[in-house]
Amino acid sequence: MKKQTSPRVAYFSMEIALEPDIPTYSGGLGILAGDTLRSAADLGVPLCAVTLCYRKGYFRQILDASGNQFEKPQDWAPERQLTEVKQRVNVEVEGRQVAIRAWKYTITGVSGDIIPVYLLDTDLPENSEQDRGLTDSLYGGDQRYRLSQEIILGFGGFRLLEKLYAGHLEAYHMNEGHSALLSLGLLERRLDQSFAGRLKQLDIDGVREMCVFTTHTPVPAGHDQFPRSLAVQILAHDHVALLDEAEAWEGDALNMTYLALRFSGYVNGVAMRHGEVSRGMFPTYEISAITNGVHAITWTSPAFAELFDSFIPGWRTDNNYLRYAISIPIPSIRQAHAEAKTELFEAIAQSFGVQLDPKVLTLGFARRASTYKRADLLFHDPERLRKITREVGPIQLVYGGKAHPNDEGGKNLIRRVVGGASSLSDVIKTVYVENYDMRWGRLITSGVDLWLNNPMRPQEASGTSGMKAALNGVPSFSVVDGWWAEGHIEGVTGWAIGSSEVAEDPSAEIANLYDKLERDIIPMFYGRPNRYLEVMRYAIALNGSFFNTQRMVLQYVANAYRMQREVAVAV
Repeated sequence: MKKQTSPRVAYFSMEIALEPDIPTYSGGLGILAGDTLRSAADLGVPLCAVTLCYRKGYFRQILDASGNQFEKPQDWAPERQLTEVKQRVNVEVEGRQVAIRAWKYTITGVSGDIIPVYLLDTDLPENSEQDRGLTDSLYGGDQRYRLSQEIILGFGGFRLLEKLYAGHLEAYHMNEGHSALLSLGLLERRLDQSFAGRLKQLDIDGVREMCVFTTHTPVPAGHDQFPRSLAVQILAHDHVALLDEAEAWEGDALNMTYLALRFSGYVNGVAMRHGEVSRGMFPTYEISAITNGVHAITWTSPAFAELFDSFIPGWRTDNNYLRYAISIPIPSIRQAHAEAKTELFEAIAQSFGVQLDPKVLTLGFARRASTYKRADLLFHDPERLRKITREVGPIQLVYGGKAHPNDEGGKNLIRRVVGGASSLSDVIKTVYVENYDMRWGRLITSGVDLWLNNPMRPQEASGTSGMKAALNGVPSFSVVDGWWAEGHIEGVTGWAIGSSEVAEDPSAEIANLYDKLERDIIPMFYGRPNRYLEVMRYAIALNGSFFNTQRMVLQYVANAYRMQREVAVAV
């Protein structure tokens, strides 16, 4: 039976992955947000969420034979799947009043607890044609468009929740800085409440007590910032005055990360190492770390879910029980993985007409196509890779990932991957999955034999694709950055590329990548298959049991929301 309690925490995110065919996500940030909310529902955390309703989505990726990416809108009609909320709000954008309605999506947890998600939409007849399109595209348009969206998310979301849950909300969680303007909404509200005679006083400390900020970006260029001149044009005059009075500008810019830092009482990075990097970037702020996770039920393949149900019946309600995967018989691990692999290969054959061999070691790499992720690293020395596959053992590759439409570096990366694969097509069969999304994410992370990840250190904040793989017994072969710095046990949960202690010269990392494929991984897969299956089993027991959003949400509840007593009783 569904249970409804009044939310006490509001979770704001620019993107949230709700379902594969609801195009309100682009990559890891949205996937994490969706997984967070699913686990919150499973745990009965009294929480609600706000995002935008993207009628044209992010984009549908189309690739030609050379790896050139083309984009088409992902047109979507929320009225066909969601429920319209009666309450409406307005925000000011460039001096115009923009009307906002909300659509409600409901997430139901394993015990029937409910998390409402509100998707804000400006496609209303009372708005101008320009304003009707402000919530159309995820990460589309120019800086003016982006700041307008962040006004809608921050101020519009805050005002909607004031109408729906006035007096009930105790904490506001900003998943990245896109929603940081909600802090000004809180500041305005507390300013109105602080009236005493003729005096009003900014209550920055009071706002800080209510705000939680999670930063995901260890690179300065990844933080949204807008020139003061543009911000003054677009924001309401009163909000510009509040920024002035609160001294919330960063020099001559409105930096959304600094705004969130200024008004948040709890700030965290998304892995232990990322917390260290963030403290170096923002040394005047106290920054903790809560390592990301993934929603175990969502990302476990049907074959492994059935296996866990048989051997570990409590795993769905308590992911800690996955530790007992260590006692699952090796033949059962082998059979479940074979079923997951077959499911992936059948989907690839149906969609792309490519027949992969289930007996061949299959490497997976499917992530956002961004230059620092170095998706083409495996092809750096094609002749050595050719020699390894001929003399040690065959491999085949499954790639996937979108580049942002304006990211030429990312688009070139896809072309280099496709070109590298083409040059080795006589010895290595490769598939680049077009239009990578949640559905393909489930299939690839569970159906390959080894998860490859080689970002440029220290630019990986966390990464969650390898966590999804671990739930399905797929070990990682990864640069030791982000979550892998915590999850890596050499030869037990997977393998490290390069040193685990210090960042190495790229040439040393590349040499190490080929060395371990040649000397450790491929010989084990073909020569000692039961030993490889033991690594798979350890990946589930040690990594799957910890790197999940159930553990992560409980850490937020205890450390950020400070609700541990109530939720501990609920759990």
